[in-house]
Amino acid sequence: CRFCSIVIPVCQKILQFASAQDYKAPESWYLALLGFAEHFRTSSPPKIRLCVHCLQAVFQFKPPQRVEARTHLQLGSVLYHHTKNSELARSHLEKAWFISQQIPQFEDVKFEAASLLSELYCQQNLVDSAKPLLRKAIQISQQTPYWHCRLLFQLAQLHTLEKDLVSACDLLGVGAEYARVVGSEYTRCCYLDLLLMERKLGEVHPLLTLCGTIVENWQGNPIQKESLRVFFLVLQVTHYLDAGQVKSVKPCLKQLQQCIQTISTLHDDEILPSNPADLFHWLPKEHMCVLVYLVTVMHSMQAGYLEKAQKYTDKALMQLEKLKMLDSSPILSTFQVILLEHIIMCRLVTGHKATALQEISQVCQLCQQSPRLFTNHAAQLHTLLGLYCISVNCMDNAEAQFTAALRLTTHQELWAFIVTNLASVYIREGNRHQEVRLYSLLERINPDHNFPVSSHCLRAAAFYIRGLLSFFQGRYNEAKRFLRETLKMSNAEDLNRLTACSLVLLGHIFYVLGNHRESNNMVVPAMQLASKIPDMSVQLWSSALLKDLNKALGNTIDAHEAAQMHQNFSQQLLQDHIAACSLPEHNLISWTDGPPPGQFQAQNGPTTSLASLL
Repeated sequence: CRFCSIVIPVCQKILQFASAQDYKAPESWYLALLGFAEHFRTSSPPKIRLCVHCLQAVFQFKPPQRVEARTHLQLGSVLYHHTKNSELARSHLEKAWFISQQIPQFEDVKFEAASLLSELYCQQNLVDSAKPLLRKAIQISQQTPYWHCRLLFQLAQLHTLEKDLVSACDLLGVGAEYARVVGSEYTRCCYLDLLLMERKLGEVHPLLTLCGTIVENWQGNPIQKESLRVFFLVLQVTHYLDAGQVKSVKPCLKQLQQCIQTISTLHDDEILPSNPADLFHWLPKEHMCVLVYLVTVMHSMQAGYLEKAQKYTDKALMQLEKLKMLDSSPILSTFQVILLEHIIMCRLVTGHKATALQEISQVCQLCQQSPRLFTNHAAQLHTLLGLYCISVNCMDNAEAQFTAALRLTTHQELWAFIVTNLASVYIREGNRHQEVRLYSLLERINPDHNFPVSSHCLRAAAFYIRGLLSFFQGRYNEAKRFLRETLKMSNAEDLNRLTACSLVLLGHIFYVLGNHRESNNMVVPAMQLASKIPDMSVQLWSSALLKDLNKALGNTIDAHEAAQMHQNFSQQLLQDHIAACSLPEHNLISWTDGPPPGQFQAQNGPTTSLASLL
């Protein structure tokens, strides 16, 4: 190439100079090209094409095997992390892995090539190629503690993604025992922490206690100790959130936020540990910061602090953009997708459907770039589209989206969430032809016995759905029983949105029964809580009830204020409804199979009505 024709003569000059000065010539030209490559890679902005040309120029000199293998690894790494040319990256990494196996005492290149290549295979959905590669690397790395621990973890992670939790747990157990044998309590604790991820909620507490004791008693450099604490606390927080225990998690979440502040002030230039197995790190410090933002967003969304969720989402996405300029690690895209999934749900609640739809489209684009990401998040994408369809009153499309999501998920909590929302679609539709399906769904999420998941939040939501059905069927005493159960559960764990929904529905029941005072006692706090969240639909519903209640009670001024509020909420929802349905991305509601569409045709205007909301 033209660039090589410039660089090679330069290196030949260096070679002549090196020979004249009695330097090791091959080392000199190699270091010169390596220096050029690193200069281009670290330029601002990085000049990746020129970096790649410099590394490719190494092969013009017919280098020795060690240099050849290392250069293939460097090229594969640069192409994988900084370009979309995954096929060329794969070719170089495969060559690096093949050549390095023939060279004695060349562990770093050999195992880094295996690790990166298996990561690339997974990204390309070639899991059957990744697993034997990792198994072979694990088999031959037993005398290299750092790489043995890292590769075991990588294979366990791969089994987890495939929902093969038995194999994942076996590997984590092997890793914990290996770390104990080589005297690394730090890495042993990492593996024990990871075992928490594979346990059912009821089995977690004994292991949490053991891991907590090991973390607190472990003596090592401050960075590693705080890193372990962050790891342990992240897993603890996510287990509470999976269990829907939003109030109970607060002390752990506060500790986690304090811990990440501490770790961000520590310098990385601590003395390296003497035990090679202790070099294993579960996540870089910068990634930990994003992860803590992420679990904070998850908590805020579940608790109904949606403005706080927005604030931390903005911070996390800004941090992610900075990191992705220098690092194309797949976990960053995963963090981005999970953040967007949560903020999309917040937008739908706060009455920003058009923005939510554009962010759903953004998730589609991210998933198009990675088959693995799409495989792991396809069910969530269809669930989000189902929620969007409910918000714009496209109930047939909502049913289709939720049905597609159920087909794609094996995650029990997500399954229960989808079924709960699908049941609400059938209830709102009131279609007799759907009654059999509705009762079948309700039987599978019966909160009174054999509820399928341990989530406190989802069980409370199941009681609400039962109450909603009883309300529509005119069985008001039964509805009140279910809704009071929801209130009891949601108050116990600060589930503010469920509390607001239950209060306004109870208020509606009392209004229908003619008990206006009791209705007012329910609707006023519902409105206050909905304003705090803010939940636009509950505010719309509450303001309509307050208008009618105040009329019935003879409070003319209050009735007028409530009517004005209702008019304002109606206008805001109507404008957002029209904006969302006019977007080209609105066509996503028809997508129920295969990969997400890449392009969307423009809409002529909204095709749905707000009548049911207004």
